[in-house]
Amino acid sequence: MKKRQVVVRRDGSSKSTSTSVYRSVRYAECQKNHAANIGGYAVDGCREFMASGEEGTNGVLTCAACGCHRNFHRREVETEVVCDSSA
Repeated sequence: MKKRQVVVRRDGSSKSTSTSVYRSVRYAECQKNHAANIGGYAVDGCREFMASGEEGTNGVLTCAACGCHRNFHRREVETEVVCDSSA
């Protein structure tokens, strides 16, 4: 699942400059501690988040592999800055 966020900024100068920032979000391994209630530490070994439903449903927030909510998975954000200037 990838999300993109675009931010366009323009300078107040006479040159027309626009900068776009593209962010893609990926959810990696599950970090839910299943032994927290007994004072231990144990994870289930789920290596990557896989949505159990389609976009727009509640299943998109649940992992099909481990059954955890998406927030338990480590979030990786890749940012790409694209500058387009014309003189």
